Amino acid sequence: MTKTSHDALVAQLTSRWPESRVAPSLSRIQAVMDLMGDPQRSIPVIQVAGTNGKGSTAIMIEALLRASGLRVGRFASPHLSDVRERIVIDGEPISVERFDEVWSEFKPFVDMVDEQKLDGVDMTFFEVITGMAYVAFADAPVDVAVVEVGLGGRWDATSVMEPKVSVVCPIGLDHTHILGNTIAQVATEKAGIIKEGSIAVLAGQDPAAAQVLLARAVEVGAEVKAEGPDFGLLGRQMAVGGQLLRIDTAGGPVPDVFLPLFGEHMARNAALAVAAVEAFLGGKPLSSEIITEGLGSVEAPARLELVKTSPAIVLDTAHNPQAARATIDAVTESFAFAPMIGVVAMMADKDSASVLQIFAEQMDEVVITRIANSPRARAVDDLAAEAEDIWPSGKVHRAERMVDAIEMAATLADFSGPLAGVLIAGSVIAAGEARDLLVSDEKPADES
Repeated sequence: MTKTSHDALVAQLTSRWPESRVAPSLSRIQAVMDLMGDPQRSIPVIQVAGTNGKGSTAIMIEALLRASGLRVGRFASPHLSDVRERIVIDGEPISVERFDEVWSEFKPFVDMVDEQKLDGVDMTFFEVITGMAYVAFADAPVDVAVVEVGLGGRWDATSVMEPKVSVVCPIGLDHTHILGNTIAQVATEKAGIIKEGSIAVLAGQDPAAAQVLLARAVEVGAEVKAEGPDFGLLGRQMAVGGQLLRIDTAGGPVPDVFLPLFGEHMARNAALAVAAVEAFLGGKPLSSEIITEGLGSVEAPARLELVKTSPAIVLDTAHNPQAARATIDAVTESFAFAPMIGVVAMMADKDSASVLQIFAEQMDEVVITRIANSPRARAVDDLAAEAEDIWPSGKVHRAERMVDAIEMAATLADFSGPLAGVLIAGSVIAAGEARDLLVSDEKPADES
């Protein structure tokens, strides 16, 4: 299939009911999986939920499993640039050819479910891409799939299977119009991934979330491994290109683990990933060699990723207050930009006021821009007006396009001295757009 045909196929897929609109039911994904012979039940799954840290934790789990000699599939949500990023096998997005083959195999069954209009809705884009991932993983076949929840957990399309390990990253308030306005309500939705027979591996949580998660584990009889009593980060220190960690594992403390990512939150995610893999292996401790090899190989695009120097430009996906706090603390610790110039674009349904307040603690100036090609994008003038209530006069700039915003921020940094740097954040999609503009050393897309 040509690239033009592939692009048309992707456009067809993404024109379906979008991820921002949730149809809370497993009926459609279950129906299409039944028609396909339930491929999702042919492979063991580690499912990863939570408000922040799902993507990076899933990447680290994948790296550790691969270092253990297993063939791994990983389902990611959302993607930064290319929809094929969502279906990863052997550490690489599936090829254009294989993506199109899976869709060709899957589409007739999608059409059959669409005809049924279950709950009055056609299959959504997220349901389709989730089903395609399970088909691709079963066909490969992989030894284990690491599956990142799209939204919530209880009704998320990924939850059509029964996970062997249920990982819950830190829970905060996001998507409140869908998941609820309190930590307990959000946790109730995310606790849905903890199933009978699974092992629940829980990051440190707000007490309200912890209570809900533990109650769910008791209800279904799931074994619990919790950060603190069962595993955790014992210490860390800065290192060139990342940090050195000391991790408490099933086999005891493991020192001098290099993680090529920045921030305490990433270090804690690494400890969580080790615990998840050890749980998957039946409690068997990972050797220090596997931990060191796996975590040392991690690549997490747009997670505090330094993509340019002179001036330094860092990308991050932070889009809610909890993530903004972790990001701004990590950038301050790891890069110490003086001054820090921000480039911020956000979705209209996010808590932008709180995010901007946190960014303003360290961003000396900010360029407000707009996410391209998204009906949910916050208008530049609206977001800039909000920013002008937070930053001093003259410190808020506007650019309608990401490319112009980056150029303006880089110019401001150039005129501010050798220690100045740029942080681009506020949205996963914005980080992906910026990355496409700034990173030129990517391998060419497979157009076979």
